[in-house]
Amino acid sequence: MTPRQHGDPRGLFLEWFKADLFEQAVGHPFTLAQANCSVSSRSTLRGIHFADVPPGQAKYVTCMNGRVLDVVVDLRVGSPTFGQWEAVELETASRRAVYLSEGLGHGFVALEDASTVAYLCSTAYNPIAEHEVHPFDEDLRIDWGISVDEASLSSKDAAAPSLHEALERGLLPRYQDCLDRRAGMAAERGPHTQS
Repeated sequence: MTPRQHGDPRGLFLEWFKADLFEQAVGHPFTLAQANCSVSSRSTLRGIHFADVPPGQAKYVTCMNGRVLDVVVDLRVGSPTFGQWEAVELETASRRAVYLSEGLGHGFVALEDASTVAYLCSTAYNPIAEHEVHPFDEDLRIDWGISVDEASLSSKDAAAPSLHEALERGLLPRYQDCLDRRAGMAAERGPHTQS
């Protein structure tokens, strides 16, 4: 999602999230349970994080300062795109945002010092239901633009299992559970909501 920006000599104004436009784009409302903000120095890599489904944790992510390479990974077992990833640069020129539905993995690397990322989350943080996959997993082959030696990782992310190990441990969400969750959210839309 790329917002329309209104600028004048005083500065800039934009609506970085609009519920009605979001619902038109994805087919269901976004329930806000928590808002997070992280500030990262250059080469800090956070992720790949995901949550158990149900309920999962959807995220709406944007960069408020600096630049990050934001990566979305399909971790849903049984999905036709399982193990595939996409990357988009989030920065302060376009001020675009990325939506990650339940079951998708998320990570980013800071391309500048003081890169500030804001996340709207559909569920509150639950450490028991939160998991990670190693960002430099050889099966995923994500091009972060930096090497593992250059990346600054948390101890938790550095010790994260590979995609294969996470699959063997039964940590990854099932595609059908994610589809069922999405269908349930779409059914919650009221009759007055436009599609």
